[in-house]
Amino acid sequence: MNTIGLVAFALVGSSKAIREEFDLFGVTIAGLAMAFAGGATRDLLVTRVPLALQSPIEISLGLLGVGLAIVLSIVLTSPETHPVTLVSDAIGLAAFTTTGAIVATEAGVSAVGIVAIATINAVGGGAFADILLDRSPFILFEDFYASCAVLGGSAYWLVGTVGAAGSTAAVVCAVVTVMTRLAAVAYNWNLPTVQSSGRLSN
Repeated sequence: MNTIGLVAFALVGSSKAIREEFDLFGVTIAGLAMAFAGGATRDLLVTRVPLALQSPIEISLGLLGVGLAIVLSIVLTSPETHPVTLVSDAIGLAAFTTTGAIVATEAGVSAVGIVAIATINAVGGGAFADILLDRSPFILFEDFYASCAVLGGSAYWLVGTVGAAGSTAAVVCAVVTVMTRLAAVAYNWNLPTVQSSGRLSN
């Protein structure tokens, strides 16, 4: 799951940087930031050395995602909105949500901790990449995105609580996260804002 997430998120982060016309170094940094920032934060929360600093394979997977993004930008007109990128993003979100939930469970944290770490693992990299792109993290003001990770992490905890095997909980977490994200993209789901709620009440 971690391998899938690294490649997918590096691809998405690099695609965003390419759209903003970053140079190759900037594209690489944005891609690697999206791939690793969430996982590094997760590892720090459970007091272990981030995996990105332990294995060169981790960085290689991130660079593979960056390379794929560059290739797609050459082949496609709008790679950041292409179904390949959108599906990769959903898969990466599901993979990192599941990885975060597994790591949190192994660390022995509470139910809230499992959901929180799963969500941070899933969306922390994207938020950091948005900061590098000089814009507010989109998870805070648009789209049904972080909510998918919250639902996936909650599903992992619920399935584990009823006594199912860890592998079953992981599968359920991944399926819930990726399906809700793809549905959100297909049907343009958004959480309500205070302003929209006020207009509805009036």
